[in-house]
Amino acid sequence: MLCYQGNISLGTRKVKDVVPFETIDIAYGMQLNQLRYMVAVAEERRFTRAADRLHVAQPSISAAIAGLERELGAALFYRDKAEVTLTGAGEVFLPWARQILADCEAGAAAVRDLLGMRRGRLVIGATPSLTTNVLPPVIAAFHRSYPGVELLMREAGSGDLVERLGSGELDVAVVILPVDRPWVTCSELTRERLVLAVEPGHPLAGRGPIPIRDLERIPLVMFKDGYDLREATIAACNRAGFSPLVAISGMEMDGALALVEAGVASAVVPESVIPASQGGLRSVYFDDTTLARTVGLASRSDRPFSPAARAFVEALRSHVGCHRP
Repeated sequence: MLCYQGNISLGTRKVKDVVPFETIDIAYGMQLNQLRYMVAVAEERRFTRAADRLHVAQPSISAAIAGLERELGAALFYRDKAEVTLTGAGEVFLPWARQILADCEAGAAAVRDLLGMRRGRLVIGATPSLTTNVLPPVIAAFHRSYPGVELLMREAGSGDLVERLGSGELDVAVVILPVDRPWVTCSELTRERLVLAVEPGHPLAGRGPIPIRDLERIPLVMFKDGYDLREATIAACNRAGFSPLVAISGMEMDGALALVEAGVASAVVPESVIPASQGGLRSVYFDDTTLARTVGLASRSDRPFSPAARAFVEALRSHVGCHRP
């Protein structure tokens, strides 16, 4: 065990003035796998799910975390039959574990610079609507150019994606602007209108631009809490003086569009998720052209793009530039 030999300031006092020196030890035996397992268990809330995700045996994860807890001198998880949850010590340690793993991955990415991206990994975050219509062709083009780079996708609302970016879980995120976080650098990619998605037999199908007020009596499919489209829809209705009539809530983009096509309700969505060739859906425009959203690219301010991230961003910008509304 490595022992600290100096004085650590605590205001006007020194550590040695308050704690016997022999109790001040710095654990140095932690392993990256222990940190990786700890983060996976914290996110999955079950040892079995973490083991499945990491493709390792559950006893290996249990033993590694037990060893980590011994190193730290504190339990990281409350364990019960239903799920595991973080203790106070676990809550404190989790962001540090994520940061260490992210820093190690950044170092490995620097080494991969020398390999010309013949191998590697890139973690991309995006909102569900963007993974539906914007990213598939970009990912396909990137994979054709760099088949050795493993791509991992994380879907969530913009707020959640920005937090994951800050904790080191993502390399780059495609989000809805604005984003106000000191650790994030953002740049605009495109701006797109929001429309009302309806099924072909809907009374509004084929009509010209409608006022937001017309939504007052139209049942709507709403997205999950924290999703930008949900917030934009509610805000637009509130500005018009009413609350939206919610038929079903908590949906992702694919599920919402399927419900609209089935005639359950309508939904406010980006214009680009309803291609002109799509036979089962129609777009109804609003007369308020300010009902739109700005799609942007977010990355950490303190970390330059890896070669893989740079190549992906270039492919994304090229695609958006060719398909800008």
